[in-house]
Amino acid sequence: MYTAKKISEILKGKLSGASSNSIQHLISDSRTIVDYHQSVFFALVSERNNGHKYVNDLYKNGVRCFVVSENVKLPKDCAVIKVKNSLAALQQLAAHHRQQFSLPVIAITGSNGKTMVKEWLYSLLKNHFNICRSPKSYNSQIGVPLSVWNLNSEHTVGIFEAGISTTKEMPKLEK
Repeated sequence: MYTAKKISEILKGKLSGASSNSIQHLISDSRTIVDYHQSVFFALVSERNNGHKYVNDLYKNGVRCFVVSENVKLPKDCAVIKVKNSLAALQQLAAHHRQQFSLPVIAITGSNGKTMVKEWLYSLLKNHFNICRSPKSYNSQIGVPLSVWNLNSEHTVGIFEAGISTTKEMPKLEK
């Protein structure tokens, strides 16, 4: 289990507010929250959207930990971790989490068929291993870290798919 303070240390971010909030879930989409109280929201910025505009609504719904790259104003009962780049921070946290496990990982890349190959491998290996795998086709710069975050001490193998849409993305996913 991670705390806001531990996440802040891993990310070398500036922590303000509560530091002992426990975190089990990473979220980047305000519509897909499983457990508000044990989630950290990464306010991602893209060409089409800015996660910072959802921070106050998420706070009202119970989220108490945020990773942001812009200034936000929130009550002191939540943790705000300010970083340079929220997407890079998400990837860095997942890479740190991955390093906590020594299990083998199968990474599937390519132009077509990644999800099909992942599911085929899963069906072949599931009776022999406890497998953590990408849900659906989580193979993007956001999906891979969210998938890797699901690793826990009970898993014996990881199967993840990784896709790229521009140059220089694969080295980020490789970590």
